[in-house]
Amino acid sequence: MSSTRVILIGGPSHSGKSSLAIEMAKKLGWSHVSTDRMARHPGRPWKTDTTAVPDQVADHYLSLSVDELIADVMRHYNRMWPGIEALVRTHASDLSADRLILEGSAVLPERVAALDVDGVAALWLTADSELLEARVHASSGYNRAAPGEKALVQKFVERNHRYNDRMMDAVNSLGLVSFHVGTVSSIDDLTERCIGLVAR
Repeated sequence: MSSTRVILIGGPSHSGKSSLAIEMAKKLGWSHVSTDRMARHPGRPWKTDTTAVPDQVADHYLSLSVDELIADVMRHYNRMWPGIEALVRTHASDLSADRLILEGSAVLPERVAALDVDGVAALWLTADSELLEARVHASSGYNRAAPGEKALVQKFVERNHRYNDRMMDAVNSLGLVSFHVGTVSSIDDLTERCIGLVAR
């Protein structure tokens, strides 16, 4: 790990990227950034305790097919890449900058594989469709939702499954590192095992 200055963590929504990045950052004493904070895109289509689903977000999920939703979010992630790459290059090459853990679904395997930067390690989290769907349902309050709200959540679930499949196809074809989160029992276990993977 001594030469590694940036760790990238990719994965579908609700795979545990943020929790892992936070715990790894604490354990290693590094900074942590989420790509979600770098650019806006229609967010999760369910209400929180304080905020209803914006009309434009609901329209986005209801008006587009799953194919169109995944194409749209991939365009968004690819538009983000120049900013992500610049951040990675800065923290990898500038010894005065903090060591960085950068996580988010915008960490695309094919983009990372094309990086020619020393001091960067990367891994992708994945999970079975059932586990991802259960986590989305728990987060969104799906069981208490009205039928129209459930329809929005399920569109998100379907897009997330499609993203996970696409991501893992790329990870496997490029020979990159991935970890199945269904095989761990705690965030501490996940953290230790993922630190071990990127330290190889």
